[in-house]
Amino acid sequence: MAQKNSTIFEPQLLPGLLRESLTVLELPRLAWALPNLLAQPRGNGEPVLVLPGFSSSDTSTIPLRSYLSVLGYEVRGWGLGVNRGDVRTLVPRVIDIALRWAQQSGQRVRLIGWSLGGVLARETAREKPDSIERVITLGTPVVGGPKYTTAARVYRRRGHDLDAIEESVAERNRIPIDVPITAIYTRGDGVVAWQACIDDTSPGIEHCEITSTHIGLGISAEVYRIIAQRLARSRNTMGPANHGGEQAACEPIEW
Repeated sequence: MAQKNSTIFEPQLLPGLLRESLTVLELPRLAWALPNLLAQPRGNGEPVLVLPGFSSSDTSTIPLRSYLSVLGYEVRGWGLGVNRGDVRTLVPRVIDIALRWAQQSGQRVRLIGWSLGGVLARETAREKPDSIERVITLGTPVVGGPKYTTAARVYRRRGHDLDAIEESVAERNRIPIDVPITAIYTRGDGVVAWQACIDDTSPGIEHCEITSTHIGLGISAEVYRIIAQRLARSRNTMGPANHGGEQAACEPIEW
């Protein structure tokens, strides 16, 4: 049984909302940084799939997808409507989307996941590393599932056992993700406890701490710059690590 993490606390709703109100500051920063952002490394039609967070849809990722399209990437949203948070059901669907696109394009797909979308991106890469070039997550809880997020109360109302989910996530994390991962997080996050975004299990992980809110991650100039630079890297630049021995059985995530 996984050990409970007593050092991470669920963000409180009111303080979280106050923090997230600072998101408006990201818009003038984005406008100011536009010349620099347009000077970032450019793509050449490589496939990029962007996955939205909990209770969000492709509408929330339009600014990011538009920017990456300008840089020359072939960018798509997931096309599955609102992310209702049923990870167990959604992972196979995202895998199917990624595999079909990889086959059509003849290239490995780059996955960008915001919050819960990052969980879906990680699980897709864990299952199908040969079809995924790299993963970039934005404010994604890699520890505890929804337990250390403001969505915890929603999952409790649905009857989910958050301790059991936390144990399931910890068990899944025993299976290495053999794809480079960039985990972007912020201590100003009012939705996800920033400590839950720290991945101490994946060998090809790179953590990037920025200054933003959780909602602001989708319109942050700093985030856009990091994403542009990481997408321009070849997969071999950051791993994946070579693991010896047999992998543990990969059970579906209970979330």
